[in-house]
Amino acid sequence: MQSFLDFRGLSKAYPGVQALSDVSFSVAKGAVHGLMGENGAGKSTLIRLLSGDQSADSGEIVIDGVPQRYRSVGDAFQAGVIVIHQELQLVPELTVAENLWLGRFPGRAGVIDRARLQGVVRDKLSEIGIDIDPDAKVASLSLGERQMVEIAKAVMADARVIALDEPTSSLSSRESEILFALIDRLRAQGKVILYVSHRLDEIFRLCDSLTVLRDGKLAAHHPEIASVTRDQIISEMVGREIANIWGFRPRTQGAVRLEVKDIAGRKLRHPLSFTVRKGEILGLFGLIGAGRSEAARLIYGADSRSQGTVSIDGVAVRPDSPPDAIRAGIVLCPEDRKAEGIVQGRNIEENMAISSRRHFSPFGILQPKKEAELAERFIAKLRVRTPSRRQDIVNLSGGNQQKVILGRWLSEQGVKVLIIDEPTRGIDVGAKSEIYDILYELASDGMAIVVISSELPEVMGITDRILVLCQGRVAADLPRDQFDERRILAAALPDIANASELPNQQVHA
Repeated sequence: MQSFLDFRGLSKAYPGVQALSDVSFSVAKGAVHGLMGENGAGKSTLIRLLSGDQSADSGEIVIDGVPQRYRSVGDAFQAGVIVIHQELQLVPELTVAENLWLGRFPGRAGVIDRARLQGVVRDKLSEIGIDIDPDAKVASLSLGERQMVEIAKAVMADARVIALDEPTSSLSSRESEILFALIDRLRAQGKVILYVSHRLDEIFRLCDSLTVLRDGKLAAHHPEIASVTRDQIISEMVGREIANIWGFRPRTQGAVRLEVKDIAGRKLRHPLSFTVRKGEILGLFGLIGAGRSEAARLIYGADSRSQGTVSIDGVAVRPDSPPDAIRAGIVLCPEDRKAEGIVQGRNIEENMAISSRRHFSPFGILQPKKEAELAERFIAKLRVRTPSRRQDIVNLSGGNQQKVILGRWLSEQGVKVLIIDEPTRGIDVGAKSEIYDILYELASDGMAIVVISSELPEVMGITDRILVLCQGRVAADLPRDQFDERRILAAALPDIANASELPNQQVHA
């Protein structure tokens, strides 16, 4: 097929980092093209160049045979290119219709023609199969519905090239299926879709072709997705074979380290109880609203408990705030890494030292040498990919940000319980394997670990036991030798009319 979108010899460098080096590939008209690679492979940089957010040091982007000379995002928009980022670009307090017409409201002499605004939007949403009220405020929509509105913006602007960056990272299964159906319709209309994802299932479900980047270079280009295997893609991404991504390591478990008894709060109204032993990795699985993250926040003291107790090594503690929890030996890596995990605008060293400073700076006098030593030690131990400990943390990939957060807690004295919520969301295959290795090492040293994940293969692959939550209650407590996908899903969805329709397969790590 004839190419419509061409990347020709693109290179881009930042201080200390060659983000892209002579990358060239083509995408055909009416194709969904996958873009994969480890975090830091150059995917985000390529998207920034396509969107006009940044300029290449060398090379060019060609659309329908015409070389593009972007000076801004507006130039890319005029060329028919729209990028839909993970952080959606919508105005929450405006309606759906207002967001879709933003910057080009129909009307005369400054008076908006609201009848036309709503009518056109209603027709366009119906045309592309999106069932959303044009008069609804964006703030009232679910995350999946907001994603649909972003795509509708691209369609209304008659975009020729639409790039989607990890579009399903926060969507439910149902919302993802709606998105996939919309992408199929856009493909049929001849749009070029650049689909960036770490999820191989989605790549094989949606994409016609695939490009893999590694270390800023072109690792592989597959014009036909049918000609490539999953193992081959993983090998191309990481530059080595990963026979078993989970790498599960059995270990000896000790006495009960964490006991949670009848905890409840405003967002978790049914009392919840469970235990975790020394050296055990417990998985919390459930669908949206099951109470997984809410339970974690109660244990960590981020939300107020209305009842219940938390005990460490048989001794009751009162984690009424995060500092209380940390002093008791309980730490949390939160679900929203960017909003609640990292300290934006600060470098790696500061992010790692922020909690442990009280140990070596008891009178508020900073100890730069000790902080530097701590950062260097954990950068090496956790294999954080960075040119310097002084690198701003927002410039790191998601996997490396997660390692910095882990480094913060590993540098904290007396940690006994680690709760990690969505440990590998938005993280590539190679970095996932490294995160799992860290968790296994911590558990082997006696730490009790609670892993919260919406990815069932992950929670089955790395945990010793799974607690299935449904509407705030424990629906099943399964040891590893009883892991079964059908059984776990049946527990998470107790009201399924025909449980026999659930997939019946096991994951053996």
